[in-house]
Amino acid sequence: MITVLIADDELPALDELAFLLGRDERVGTIHRASSGSEALRILDSERVDALFLDIHMPGLSGLDIAHFVSRSAGSPAVVFVTADEDHAVKAFELAAVDYLLKPVRAERLAKSVARVIDTLAMAESTPPTLITVDLGGLKKMIRRDEVRYVQAQGDYARLHTDESSYLIRVPLADLEKQWADAGFLRIHRSYLVSMSHIAQAKLGAARPTIVTNGAELPVSRRHLPALREKLETTRIRPST
Repeated sequence: MITVLIADDELPALDELAFLLGRDERVGTIHRASSGSEALRILDSERVDALFLDIHMPGLSGLDIAHFVSRSAGSPAVVFVTADEDHAVKAFELAAVDYLLKPVRAERLAKSVARVIDTLAMAESTPPTLITVDLGGLKKMIRRDEVRYVQAQGDYARLHTDESSYLIRVPLADLEKQWADAGFLRIHRSYLVSMSHIAQAKLGAARPTIVTNGAELPVSRRHLPALREKLETTRIRPST
C-alpha cells in the first residue's frame, strides 16, 4: 500500500478526498495538511509516496510544494487536484503524474492512484545511474537523475545539478546518444537538457529558450521541432 499526503485549505474538499482515498485498498496511511507550510512539515518528518495537492492555497501553493519536492532525488509522485484547468501546462513542467478536476469522482481517482503506483514501480525497478566526477582532485559519485542540463565545453561536458556543476571528459554528442532513453534531449549545439526538469518554455519567441534550474538556455532552430514534439507527446491534459 502507498502512503499519501493530501493538502487543501478547504476542509470539506480535504475530508472528501481523504474519504475517497480511504476506500481504496491500495492506499495505506493518509496524511492531511490544510496549508502548504503544514504539508512541508509533514514531508520533513514522514515518508510519503504520493502527494495530492490543491493548487490554490494561501502562502505556499500546490505548485510551490511540487517544485520543492522535484529538486530532490526519489521525490514523491505528484497529483494536482483543483477546480482550475489553467495550470495543466505548469503541472507538466513539474512532472506531475496526473491532474484531477474538482469535484473528484471515485472512478477517476482510482485511475490516478493506479498511475501513481505504476510510476513508483518504474522508479523502483530502475536503479539510479551513477556518474563518477572530479571535485577538487577527489572522485565523487552523483546520480544521473540529479543532472538538470549538460553544457558542451570542447571535448568535455559540464553537468549542472541543483548543488553544483561537474566537468567530465565525455563529448556532448556521446551523452546525447547515451542519455536519450533517460529523458535528455539536445536543444542546441551546446546544450542537452533533462526534459523532466524544464520549468518554462518560450518557443514562440524570436529567440526560443527554455528555463531549467534557474538558467535560461537557448533553443536552436534546428532542434526546435524535436523539442516541440517531445513537449506535446508528454503533455498532461486535465481530465474530469
